[in-house]
Amino acid sequence: MKSLGAALGWPHETKQLVYSRLSRVPNALLGASVLGVDRGASSPLVPPWPDLAIGASRRSAPVARWIKQQSGGRTRLVHLMHTQAPPEPFDLILTTPQYRLPARPNVRHQAAPLVRIDADRLTAAAADWAPRFTALRRPFTALLVGGNSSSYMLTAEVAGRLARDVSAQVRASGGSLLVTTSVRTPVAAADRLFSEIDCPVYEYRWQPNATENPYLGYLALADRFVVTVDSAALVAEACTLGKPVEVFTWPIQAPRTRLKRILRAWGERNRHPLDATGVPRPEHGRARLYDRLVYWGLVKPPRDFEAYHRVLQARGLVTMHGAPAESLRRQPLDDMERAVAHIRGLFERPMGQRAGAVHAQASHVAA
Repeated sequence: MKSLGAALGWPHETKQLVYSRLSRVPNALLGASVLGVDRGASSPLVPPWPDLAIGASRRSAPVARWIKQQSGGRTRLVHLMHTQAPPEPFDLILTTPQYRLPARPNVRHQAAPLVRIDADRLTAAAADWAPRFTALRRPFTALLVGGNSSSYMLTAEVAGRLARDVSAQVRASGGSLLVTTSVRTPVAAADRLFSEIDCPVYEYRWQPNATENPYLGYLALADRFVVTVDSAALVAEACTLGKPVEVFTWPIQAPRTRLKRILRAWGERNRHPLDATGVPRPEHGRARLYDRLVYWGLVKPPRDFEAYHRVLQARGLVTMHGAPAESLRRQPLDDMERAVAHIRGLFERPMGQRAGAVHAQASHVAA
């Protein structure tokens, strides 16, 4: 969200929210409220109310609606990803294919999460880290490793296969590997990964509060990327650079409980199929019921990473592991520019059309 606020170019303020146990209550019951927020531990939510509030994730949706209510309806609401609340109160929802939101007047489908990497920071990182890679031969392959998520488990076995496959690719290229783990990488998977890499390499194991992290240096200096399938954000950041991006994948984990398995299977049968651009096709009766349950917060939709990557492939932004890199058109991701245009458009139409007179500032509601 910070990247989006900066891209708009309007004065803005970030509000950090800390949530209480009540945030677990479905949004349909919370309504427009701050009942799920620990007011004492969060940034103050006080007048003057902003002209624009940008939020993300399920838990911030009731707070955004409350701010709009406090402003007398003047505040425009922009939400990222999925509201898990009725969509009507929001002026704009910017979503991506993995959430499978149906087409609506206030929903805009993006190819990927909104990310932007400052060009000056990349230049500085390149100058800082290039001398440390002088012993390595080009081309550089950057391996960006995620980890466990609600959809994927990065086991030691998968990490070993990743290390062997990417090492073989790097040896065949005559180049070198730049590898980093992340906060979500399990220790056992990281150990296996580093033990089985068999090519010229610069290794970085993620650690909290590290004084130096080569991630931006990798982004600036790599000639190509291999990114694990579990992270939508890592893939999106690599795609902003206009370089070849390959996604390493493994099977999605099954839900842990029988009830969750039943709900997932039912959702797969009833949610909207996607068209070639990643936009769900027109509603049918069963899909409308599924949507209502999701919007009421009674069903948490599983993220459809296969749909996400299909759209990126169709845009020429990624290829899946093992496919020829020549199939990529290497065009950088441009969703941020389109998102900014959509938001500015909210202030160019009459209030009855989800907008009003242009205001000089915007405010952020952090997830």
